Amino acid sequence: MAFEPALTQALEELFTKERHVCSFQKGAYLFQEGEPANDIFWIRSGKVQVGKIGPDGRELTIRVSKKKNMLIEMTLFEEDTVYIMNAKALEYGEAWTVSRRALEKLLSSTPEWMISWLRYTQADHVRTQSKLRDLVLNGKKGVVYSTLIRMGNTFGKQTEEGLFLNISLTNQEMANLCGTSREVVNRLLAQLKKEGIIKMRRNQITLCDIDYLKREIHCENCPIDICQID
Repeated sequence: MAFEPALTQALEELFTKERHVCSFQKGAYLFQEGEPANDIFWIRSGKVQVGKIGPDGRELTIRVSKKKNMLIEMTLFEEDTVYIMNAKALEYGEAWTVSRRALEKLLSSTPEWMISWLRYTQADHVRTQSKLRDLVLNGKKGVVYSTLIRMGNTFGKQTEEGLFLNISLTNQEMANLCGTSREVVNRLLAQLKKEGIIKMRRNQITLCDIDYLKREIHCENCPIDICQID
């Protein structure tokens, strides 16, 4: 989800000026829940899984962030704050960082930027609500189907076979993203593959009939910036 143009430009200038580079390997944590939240991350390459780990050790993936996404998993304008999520790299990449204080100073300097920031956070809240709606109203099948649709909107590239998802996830990582078990994901993906709705090669998926998925969950055709996974 993008910021409004004026704020986007201001943020890019801030990150370019500071230019603190953070490289990360697949499986590495950029930060973990509960650590002091000192830095904001702007992804320049690679993909990063943002989520939480429950008391039983089970992972829940909230979203997958990609190039040009920012990781701001904290409460701003607090004296002391911690990261409220984990950020784990799904592949090798690089991010630029600036301090939390620098972002707070930037937003405080111009009322229009603060208003833009509030619009961004409100839209992010709506996206989270829509994911919870899919899980509560449509059950396990619905949340898997809606996750595939969101992945298509975020990572999809049109090919002759259908919408190719330019991201490689294991079924366990997919299950974490759906908030369900790997067995459920295995069963539903196998059924979709059998019916020709999707094609699978290793850990990559092509959506051959995304309209079928939308019909099955009674898709409300939310705006594209709401129906995404990043």
